[in-house]
Amino acid sequence: MGRVIPHTPSGPAAARHGWVRAVATALAALIAMGVTAALGLWGAGAADLPDGAFPRVVAATVVTAVGGRVELSGDAGGLAGTRAGMTVIPLSVTLVGALVTAAGFLRPLRHRAVAGGPELAGWAARIAVVWLAALLGLSLAARQTFTLSLGDDTLDDLGDLFGVRPQVGFTTDVPPTLLVGLVWLAGVLALALLVARGAPLPPRLLRFQESVRPAAYAMVVLLLVCVALGVLIGLGVAVTRGRAAETLAVVLLGLPNLVWLAFTIGLGARWEGRVEGPFGLPMPHVLDEVLRGPDTATLSLGTLAEHDGRVWWLLVADAGMLLAAAFVMAVRSPAGTPAWRHAVRMAVALVLTVLMICLVGRISARYGLSVLGVGDLGGLGLSGELFLRPVLWTSLGFAALWGLATGFLGGLMAHGGAGHGRVP
Repeated sequence: MGRVIPHTPSGPAAARHGWVRAVATALAALIAMGVTAALGLWGAGAADLPDGAFPRVVAATVVTAVGGRVELSGDAGGLAGTRAGMTVIPLSVTLVGALVTAAGFLRPLRHRAVAGGPELAGWAARIAVVWLAALLGLSLAARQTFTLSLGDDTLDDLGDLFGVRPQVGFTTDVPPTLLVGLVWLAGVLALALLVARGAPLPPRLLRFQESVRPAAYAMVVLLLVCVALGVLIGLGVAVTRGRAAETLAVVLLGLPNLVWLAFTIGLGARWEGRVEGPFGLPMPHVLDEVLRGPDTATLSLGTLAEHDGRVWWLLVADAGMLLAAAFVMAVRSPAGTPAWRHAVRMAVALVLTVLMICLVGRISARYGLSVLGVGDLGGLGLSGELFLRPVLWTSLGFAALWGLATGFLGGLMAHGGAGHGRVP
C-alpha cells in the first residue's frame, strides 16, 4: 500500500497561507500585550483618566514594551515652565508579547529537522511587515494631553489669574519606535529558533546548535522560573495584605522588572538609584527605604540587608536556580562534553543574560513645575525624580564567576546522570 504524502501548498497558495499566518501571529501578540497592559493599568487606577485617555495610555504602554520611544511634554503658560521625562519598559507586557510571537513563529516550523535560510527569512519577513504596520497604528494612537491641578481650589484660581495651567502630554516618536520595534521582533524570532528544541535551523547553522541551543534554553527557563516565583509571591501578597488591585498592576506591568532585578542583586550585582518626591513605587518597601532620599543610593545585598536580613535568601535562591540551570544545560548537551566547557558556556550565557537585564531594567522618570523661573514646586507635590541604573562591570563580573562555578558543577553532576547525552 502506497505511502500517503500530506498536501503542502506551494506557489501563490503557499504565499497566501503564509500571509494569513503572519497576520495572525503579529495581531495575536499585540492583542495579548494590549490586554495585559489594559488589565495592569486598570489595576493601577488608570481607567479613571479624563478625556477618554485610557486606550491611548494602553497603546503607549504597548509601544514602550517593545522599546518604542514615547516622549513626555509639558506647558504651563507664559509665567511657568514644566519638565518631564520617563524611560521604563513594562517587562510583563514585553514578556507576554515575546512568548506569543515566538509560539506563532515556531508553529508552522514544528516537526521539521532542517529549514532553508530563504524560507525562514521569508516567513520572518511576512511577520515583520504586519508587525510594523500594526506598530505604526499604535504609535499614531499613543498621544494625549492632560491638564494638571495645582493642588487645591485657591492655587487653581491663582493659576487661572496668572495663566499657569500646567499641562503634560505624551506622544510617540514614530521612526525610532518602528526601528527599535523591528529589532525587538528580530531578537525574539532569533531567540525562538535558538531555544526551541524542535525548531529547524538552516544547514549552515546546524553545527552551532550543540553549543548554543542548550545554554540559550537554560537561560530562558531560568528567567521564566524567576517570573513564576514572582507570581507566587504576588499571589501571597494579594491574599495576606488584601491589595489585589495593586498586586495585579505590578504583576501585569512590571513583575520581571522586580524579579530580574532581585536575581542580579542575589548574584552580587550593584545598582545605583534615587527616589525623590511623591513617587509611589510598586516595589517591596525595603527598596523604597534604600532609594528614597536626596542622594544617590546603592542597591546591593549588603545595603538591603541593613534594612531586612531576609534578602540574604536571594543568594541561596540564585545558587539553587543557577545550579539547576547548569545541570539542564549539561544534560541537553552532547555526551562527553568536558565540565570546563560547560563552565565556559554557562559563563558566557549568564553574562549575556545579566547584560540584557541591565539594559532593559533601567528606570528614569522626572517631572516638575516652576513659576517665574524659581525652582520646582516640590512643596505642592509637583516635582519628583526616580532613576535606577546598574553598575555594569561589577554585575557582569559576578555573572561570569557564577557561570563558571555553577557550569562546572552542573557538568560534573550531569556526567553521573542517566539522561546525559541527549543532543538537542
